[in-house]
Formats: sequence, C-alpha cells, structure tokens
Amino acid sequence: MAGASISSSFTVASSPSIRPSYRVWTRSRLRNFTRATLTIDSGASGGVVSGSEKVLLEVKGLKAVVKESGKELLHGVDLTVREGEVHAIMGKNGSGKSTFSKVLVGHPDYEVTGGSVIFKGEDLLEKEPEERSHAGLFMSFQSPIEIPGVSNFEFMLMALNACREKNGLKPIEPLEFYGYLGPKLAALKMDPVFLDRNVNEGFSGGEKKRNEILQLAVLEADLAILDEVDSGLDVDALQDVSSAVNGLLKPNNAVLMITHYQRLLELIQPSFVHIMEGGKIVKTGDSSLAKQLDEGGYKAISSV
Repeated sequence: MAGASISSSFTVASSPSIRPSYRVWTRSRLRNFTRATLTIDSGASGGVVSGSEKVLLEVKGLKAVVKESGKELLHGVDLTVREGEVHAIMGKNGSGKSTFSKVLVGHPDYEVTGGSVIFKGEDLLEKEPEERSHAGLFMSFQSPIEIPGVSNFEFMLMALNACREKNGLKPIEPLEFYGYLGPKLAALKMDPVFLDRNVNEGFSGGEKKRNEILQLAVLEADLAILDEVDSGLDVDALQDVSSAVNGLLKPNNAVLMITHYQRLLELIQPSFVHIMEGGKIVKTGDSSLAKQLDEGGYKAISSV
C-alpha cells in the first residue's frame, strides 16, 4: 500500500473487537481451504498483452530530492505501465530503484521537483498517500513495519473497509471476511493462526513477505509495486509468493517489481525489464535483458 504497504496508508483506530465465537467457528472452516489456490485470470505469468491495453501508469521526466538534504536522487524517470503488464526494474544499489517506488506512493522523506505521474487518468502527485492507496496503488516494502497490539485480521479488515468506503461500497462484516480470506491464505500456504498474530510482530523475513502479499491479495490493487519481494525468502517461500502473485494477475491490473535477481523473473515473467542507473531508466528490453545481466553483469549492458 502507499507509504509502507497497508501499514501507513491509514491511521489505525479503535474498532469493534472480533468475537471469539467467530474465530473458533471460522478457523476450522478456513482449514478446508488448505488445498485451494487463487484463480489465475490472466492465463499466464508475464501479463496479458492484446495490443489494446489501457495505460495504467505514465511517468514522465520525474525528478525528486531528499526533502531534508535537498539531494536529487531521481533525474528524470520515464515509464509507462499498461494494464496486464509485469514490469521489472533492476539496477545497482543506489541507482534510485527504491526511491522511485517510494516517490510513487508518496513517502514523506522525498519531494518531487519535476515531471508528472498519471495513474488511472489522474494526477497521482496531487494525492495524499492514503488517497493513492484508495485509488488502487499498493506497495510491498523491503522491510515491513511491525504494528504491536493490532492483529492481522483486524488490520486487514480495517484496510479493506477503508477502501470500500472510499469507493462507495458497504463494509464487509468479520464473518464474511473470514471466508474471503480462506483461499488467499491457502494460496500462500499460511496457517490461519497468522490472522490472530500482531501485524509482522515477531515474524521472520519470509513470513513478513508472505503477509505483504496476503495484504495485496485482500486489497486487489490495480498496481502492485513489489520492492525486493524475493529478499529473505528461501526456495519454497519464493515459489509460494511468486505463485500467489501470478494468481493475482488479471487483464486490468499490473505489477512493478524491483529486484536484483534473475531467479524471481523466472517465476514471475516480466513483460518488460528496465535497467536503472543514476536516478533514471537507461535501458529497456524483454526478459532476455535480465539474463544478459545475470551472465555478464552491468558492464554487459552499459548505457555507454
């Protein structure tokens, strides 16, 4: 979600407690979903390309500085993401990848000094982080924050209902929400006990990443920005997370991934691979560009 996945997209407020009877009755029902998977509407990873996709995100000449120091980190980023596409951004540490993603979701540490960002036909830069989230933008951060005292269940229910309210929909009730979560938990091979745990508190790196993708699955965002979602994952966890992301791909949404490694792109096949250097995108290609990078390093695809 904007800011820090769901975590900073809205203020956590007091909410009606979830009655224990709901938990006891539904937990046994949730276990019936252990073999379930998410429906893959797109038919294959790598997005759906038909030649008539709408532009979902259009970034032109984006420049941004660190608000406190004034140091410019983005020097004119250009990127177009259409519905049904999967984009991967690669680059050396310090090239501006994570800064770019944080600027898109409205992180308060950065200030935009030039360029434009249009998301779903509207000026994204005019929106607050919460509004960007409600508009359908989601971000999974490298290091998800912990929220002591707030259970995953209550947190995700509040987040979903906040989005539903902004879109003129009735809130979903706790009992109905349990059923809604069942197949999403199963797709990530997460035990329903995760719902009772506080948000990311005491979670391993892999558990945090699974939890982030669970949040994405709950919100069904139009554009998911995944910042190094593969970091901290073992082979099995990477397979599960990748499968879940592929299952969320539809003809009308898109994914923007930031990664250093070819292995992720073998599991979530990109429509386009972009190389970032010096705060801007310097090269764009298909998945073969990532293979070239993996084999020969950045010298093999130097912009010079």
